[in-house]
Amino acid sequence: QVQVVESGGGLVQAGGSLRLSCAASGRTFTIYNMGWFRQTPGKEREFVAAISWTGGIANYADAVKGRFTISRDNPKYTMYAQMNSLKPDDTAVYYCAANIKSSTNAADYWGQGTQVTVSS
Repeated sequence: QVQVVESGGGLVQAGGSLRLSCAASGRTFTIYNMGWFRQTPGKEREFVAAISWTGGIANYADAVKGRFTISRDNPKYTMYAQMNSLKPDDTAVYYCAANIKSSTNAADYWGQGTQVTVSS
């Protein structure tokens, strides 16, 4: 089993920045990618960004391209999301996931989520 724990959410004004972290523990040698999803009340969870664990190849949802940067620290098994130029539409609960299934919103492991609120 793998456990993932998010941190770094909070309240920020539009145009501001936040940095999310996600620390993995347990059977971390089984991790092949990690990523971020977000969800607002009444909506389905949506993909934000993901990164492959060995090659560091990242991909992003169109809504966050050019504003969010995903990265990872391999020895620490920690993933980050640097979120810049935040908009009120970015307000959501952000979830860390490990071993995301390609082209789906499914993953083997999920964190509890961290709230990001962007005020206008």
